[in-house]
Amino acid sequence: MIEGSPDAMKAAIQREESLFDAARRLTQRAERNAFLDEACAGDALLRARIEELLAAEAEAERFFADSTAALRIPAGEIESLPGVGGPDNVSRPGPDADERVGTFIGRYKLLQKIGEGGWGVVYMAEQEHPVRRRVALKVIKLGMDTKNVIARFEAERQALALMDHPNIARVLDADATDSGRPYFVMELVRGIKITEYCDQNHLDTPRRLDLFIQICHAIQHAHQKGIIHRDIKPSNVLVTLHDGVPVPKVIDFGISKATETRLTDKTLFTAFAQFIGTPAYMSPEQAEMSGLDIDTRSDIYSLGVLLYELLTGKTPFDGKELLASGVDEMRRTLREREPSRPSARLGSIQGQELTWTAECRHADPGKLVSLLRGDLDWVVMKALEKDRRRRYETANGLAMDIERYLSNEPVLARPPSRLYRFRKLVRRNQVVFTAAAAVTAALVIGLGVSTWMFFREREARRRAVAAEQQQAGLRQEAERARANEAELRRQAEVREKITQAALLVSQDRLNEADDLLDGISLAQPTVEGAAVFRAVGEWHALENRWKKAADRFGALLRINQLDGWDVCTLDYLECGPSLIELGDIDGYERFRKAAISRFAGTQFPVADRIVKICLLLPADKKVMDSLNPLTQVTEKSFTDADAAGDIFRASWRAVSLALLEYRRGDYAGAVDWSRRCLAYPEYNAPRSATARIILAMSLQHLQQTDEARSELAKGRDAVETKFENALDRGIAEQGFWFDWVFARILLREAGG
Repeated sequence: MIEGSPDAMKAAIQREESLFDAARRLTQRAERNAFLDEACAGDALLRARIEELLAAEAEAERFFADSTAALRIPAGEIESLPGVGGPDNVSRPGPDADERVGTFIGRYKLLQKIGEGGWGVVYMAEQEHPVRRRVALKVIKLGMDTKNVIARFEAERQALALMDHPNIARVLDADATDSGRPYFVMELVRGIKITEYCDQNHLDTPRRLDLFIQICHAIQHAHQKGIIHRDIKPSNVLVTLHDGVPVPKVIDFGISKATETRLTDKTLFTAFAQFIGTPAYMSPEQAEMSGLDIDTRSDIYSLGVLLYELLTGKTPFDGKELLASGVDEMRRTLREREPSRPSARLGSIQGQELTWTAECRHADPGKLVSLLRGDLDWVVMKALEKDRRRRYETANGLAMDIERYLSNEPVLARPPSRLYRFRKLVRRNQVVFTAAAAVTAALVIGLGVSTWMFFREREARRRAVAAEQQQAGLRQEAERARANEAELRRQAEVREKITQAALLVSQDRLNEADDLLDGISLAQPTVEGAAVFRAVGEWHALENRWKKAADRFGALLRINQLDGWDVCTLDYLECGPSLIELGDIDGYERFRKAAISRFAGTQFPVADRIVKICLLLPADKKVMDSLNPLTQVTEKSFTDADAAGDIFRASWRAVSLALLEYRRGDYAGAVDWSRRCLAYPEYNAPRSATARIILAMSLQHLQQTDEARSELAKGRDAVETKFENALDRGIAEQGFWFDWVFARILLREAGG
């Protein structure tokens, strides 16, 4: 029996539960005994209690295994068993007792088990109401619903709910089963592990790096939300296809750690000597399990291991060898042993294995090693530094260094010697240097011939002039070098301020972040800077400070050239309403022309966003004509979404097409598109309000006054009700803040 103060008793019980949870995961008896010897040293009573719990668990597993056969007896045979009566007496297990294919959890029908971990099971399920779609449903295993497991489960749910990024699986719903076991529903990712996708499709190294850069941006987004993944590995990065384009998706934040946000009220207590993560991808500080806290740089190490495997087909340390070596040796290896450079690892592979590895990377075996030697070796080894202070500070820093490599620019992971910089300069300007070399050779030959033709005096004078010109050139080069050094120093200071501002935003210290941005002048695209300007701009907009909001969003549009089209187009939806609310109509006209110029030649499936934001105010014929390419893409994407049953995207495209027809003067067409939007079963308040306002204005032009008044009243009630309270950021399914501002602007135009 545990004696002492209530706090001491609680701590002792938590330690006992955690040690039991860690011991039950060790299936080999020898490993389990070694673990208990170390964890329970000097405490025989604790050792005895844990062994009793392990024995009880084994007995329970045998009991449930024996009971499984009885539960599977057909219903017709159960009645004939001795001691069993008719149908009223039959005891049938409910859905929670055994989630079989075909049963329901909540409103989701289970179709197929697609994954299983230590404490959770993942099913492919089908939702029929209010939207028919297939989703992934994750529920705690029966018998695993301990406090520790439920806390981890809720942590994963909360972590995913915080994030909104195209490369992270989206959370759609969350609830609990009838027996109280929590579950949540997320986007069904139809894909395969990133390593398998790259090998099966024989992707070369640049294409593998492009996918990896997207993963870095997703992890950076999680870090900005205060979430550390802690288990980045190929099976948690799936690649799916969107319109034939591969898109990596990061999944399974099941052992994630919140750095700044309290994810759940339940305590997450990591057991003594219990590993959190996968050994081959685990950082040295995770393996050490000391008082050193785990931060975002642990994920940087795991990203380095993933990059190492994408480039070479192997991890720095073999996972099977690590497990076979035992816990202490595994920890020592991860903390102290330096891995081979990727090029050296490939150089150690011989014969058929090297041929196969090169074929998977669409490269010649002899050239593959030289491709990795140098920059890529430096980048990978910087991410794998044992001392986390020497790793990349952020996932974006790792991504930007890879982008420098792909652009033949100097990477930050290696000492920038003059010879190295010169090689990069030559590689970027190969044609110019080839021509210069040819001209130089011709000059040398000409000077050699002229030596025989001129007197020594003239030759000496020519050499003196040449020497003077050379000195002048060297002086100019030195001045340029000093100017470049000053510019690099300024850029480094700007990057440091952006990083500081990002940290302040993650701590909800937006006032300080905004003050820091006042002294920043960005000239180059940056994902991290875009995220900071976006967050501060939204903060000003929600407080009706439209001048500051418009300034921040204007800067955001100038520097956000690295995010995907999905994020960039949302930035335009934020900037346009801010300019109109400010009353800067000339600024809005310039904004509208810039948006059309940037996106008119693209085939992005969200072209409807650009159409909608460019028509928020009336437009002349020139603007309407320039929108024709984007209009065609919008109509096609509506047809595709409607045919696929994607109500969310189809209904938003219908709103854009309704506004387009209204601006064209085709009021009957605008009425038809507005009603098509309102007919969809999936409800989105700002979208419905916008559709009703466009419908009311169109009906007024068609002399259908009574119906126009009715629809306008419904739209006005929805908008006024929303703005009576403080405006919040919102989410995609319920509408963002700018969707409500969009509806309010159109309501003013309608005279509401």
